[in-house]
Amino acid sequence: MRYISTRGNAPVLSFSDVLLSGLAEDGGLYLPQTWPEFSLADWQAMRALPYPELAARILARFTGSDIDEDTLKTLCAKAYAGFDHPAIVPLTQVEDGLFVQELFHGPTLAFKDMAMQVLGQLFEYVLTQRDEHVTIVGATSGDTGSAAIEACRGRQRLSVIILHPKGRTSEVQRRQMTTVREPNVTNLAVEGTFDDCQDLVKSLFADIPFRQEMHLSAVNSINWARIAAQIPYYVHAALALGAPEREVSFAVPTGNFGNILAAWAARKMGLPIRQLCVGSNRNDILTRFLNANDMTIKGVVPSLSPSMDIQVSSNFERLLFELLGRDATACARIMTGFRSTGHMDVPAEVWENARTLFCGLALDDAQTEAEIRTLHQRSGYMADPHSAIGIAAGRRFRQPGIPMVAEATAHPAKFPDAMVAATGIHPALPVHLADLFEREERYRTVPATEGAIKDAVRAAVLSNAG
Repeated sequence: MRYISTRGNAPVLSFSDVLLSGLAEDGGLYLPQTWPEFSLADWQAMRALPYPELAARILARFTGSDIDEDTLKTLCAKAYAGFDHPAIVPLTQVEDGLFVQELFHGPTLAFKDMAMQVLGQLFEYVLTQRDEHVTIVGATSGDTGSAAIEACRGRQRLSVIILHPKGRTSEVQRRQMTTVREPNVTNLAVEGTFDDCQDLVKSLFADIPFRQEMHLSAVNSINWARIAAQIPYYVHAALALGAPEREVSFAVPTGNFGNILAAWAARKMGLPIRQLCVGSNRNDILTRFLNANDMTIKGVVPSLSPSMDIQVSSNFERLLFELLGRDATACARIMTGFRSTGHMDVPAEVWENARTLFCGLALDDAQTEAEIRTLHQRSGYMADPHSAIGIAAGRRFRQPGIPMVAEATAHPAKFPDAMVAATGIHPALPVHLADLFEREERYRTVPATEGAIKDAVRAAVLSNAG
């Protein structure tokens, strides 16, 4: 299995090289050179597999000869051993034809654990094989950072530096990152938005000498391994609801477009998915695109669902590349224009093609709170603000006879203020996080400038090396 850049001007790499590289050198994102496919019999054979083995079976199609399936079984078993639900990704029916798949039973209570725990194992395996060390630099809008830190804390071959937008995450999200004491972890509170954090990370990777000097790697969903490790839970849900003989649809609360892109990838591999529904908050660039071909950057507005407070959805570039017939030149031109003008000029026929599969719904804060309240009153189900938006999108677009699965991406206890306001209930943190507000925090506030971030990264790497 080999990987190519969406912008067509970077080396073709193996899975292990893509894992360690993250962003392509030309600023593009890596995708498989050819898409693996499963037959009807292949899908049927996966129904009886425990989740870690199912994940290994799917990942093996992307790792190729780099990592064999037996090794992946071992790594996935380790990755999911600490999850607090025996099903790992349980399904709950909340309405007729509408199901919720809970992805928050990992150590940091968010869906990012589903892939990040696997990435931690993959990094350790590959770096041990190569006898190398890398510096992971990532940006987070709330959940990616804590999941990355949890997966990589204490690992001798990894330095982990996470940028979060100061004051724009929930307090639980921030403390999950800043109370970790391992010396290989550094937290930077950036005076800006998540988009600023993401742009700063991309600028570090674009500086090839600095990238090589620091041995940079990525855990954001710009890293293809993140997307690959998210595909299995869509397969698991679809198989449980009748696939491959029956179509299934999914609704996903979406910020950086990586989670829903994994569902698209599952469909590309042959899983019978009828519809993919994007759930947005007031930062609704993806819904505006799907409804009116309006991919125009506006100011990021803080919301009840901070992990979706994004205007530049990085993973959309991967879908655009595919919708353009893998025309890397056209993809690079459109993406460059987008970043220079703030508007993405998507050809009408490409937009129409996207709308045959994708649909979008946006809720503001008042609508999100109302959805949380109504859902709890009707079914007793407690959904955090992100998950509630996904459930609302699923309800809006579900079709008769086709199960709709809404992805629950975070535990409600991560957003207690929103839950109390909507339901009057303060959800408790799990036992392993019960003392979170008593732990000492450790982070550094930095301006949103490339120079400040580079200095902070160098200092962290030197400190860890010492």
